[in-house]
Amino acid sequence: MTVFEIIALLITLTALFSYLNFRLIRLPTTIGVMLMALVVSLFLIGTGHFEPRFEAIARGILERVDFDEALMQGMLSFLLFAGALHINLNELAEEKTVIGVLAVGGVVISMFLFGTAIYYVLGAIGQSLSYAWCLLFGALISPTDPIAVVGILKNARVPRSLEVQVAGESLFNDGIGVVAFIVCSEVALSGHSLGGGEIGLLFLREAVGGAAFGLAAGWLTYRMLKSVDNYEVEILLTLALVMGGYALASALHLSGPIAIVVAGLFIGNHGRRFAMSETTRHNLDTFWELVDAILNALLFVLIGLEVLILKFTPGLLLAGLLAVPLLLLARWLSVVLPVSVMRRWRSFNPGTVRIMTWGGLRGGISEALALSLPASDER
Repeated sequence: MTVFEIIALLITLTALFSYLNFRLIRLPTTIGVMLMALVVSLFLIGTGHFEPRFEAIARGILERVDFDEALMQGMLSFLLFAGALHINLNELAEEKTVIGVLAVGGVVISMFLFGTAIYYVLGAIGQSLSYAWCLLFGALISPTDPIAVVGILKNARVPRSLEVQVAGESLFNDGIGVVAFIVCSEVALSGHSLGGGEIGLLFLREAVGGAAFGLAAGWLTYRMLKSVDNYEVEILLTLALVMGGYALASALHLSGPIAIVVAGLFIGNHGRRFAMSETTRHNLDTFWELVDAILNALLFVLIGLEVLILKFTPGLLLAGLLAVPLLLLARWLSVVLPVSVMRRWRSFNPGTVRIMTWGGLRGGISEALALSLPASDER
């Protein structure tokens, strides 16, 4: 099949699953379409024992999808920009301490707690991995998914301050997770450790450099938006910011996700207020809401279908089942410890720890990081 035919098939399946979910199941769209994709995958695996041709065709199509390219270099920039576009910068500033502590400290705490726990658990069931690889696993699985979290919070009745905390953390912690992943992958793949100075420089280049680049790109786009009053041109400028900005940041070895989040916050607040007419704001919001909804649904269909190309053994299945409660425990501790410290000088909404623990969903970012690793038994 050609690339166009693969994209056409995936979009068609996404539309069909969305329709069936809306008419029959009425789950949140991302969860509903992923559930249907998962059922289809399991059905094909089951029928593969009697008629392997259909499973082989589906597997062949999915193996041609480069998940790392599709997610990290494709969808992610659009989804992050769409999520950041509607976050109020003043509200974000009010919660900056909580967001900063959870985005940085939460990822690091979860990475070490989960990586250490899974190291001993895997060893106990005969699926041993080196400690460096277990920390790498902890780094890629600790960031929460801004795509899933922000999408679900739009329909959830939670206090606004808590919504801002969850959304802000999930938008920024993926950048921290990517930096941690780069450090751990360097150790796991090469076998030599990085010094504190090297880690600090890497963090500055990726995270701080990415934020500075995003601010500069957002300001330049803002100046261009302010000089025209045509919503078609202005939407094209935001598209150029997202696609060109992410590509250039990655080429400069800066954090593309952080750059796009910062640019989205700048355009969504300063740009929306001072550079857009009411007509432009309406059309821009409608466009990016559609982009967000379509790519969200497509992403979770891909996640559900990916079961077809995974290899299951009893040992790996047991390891996966044990990893789930370990990850939830690590997530709970990575939230409750920082929140307990911060309670000394500020108050939190009731249920903050519980909501942030269960709201810490994983999705495309963790999947793309795992699939970006070179082929090996550890991968």
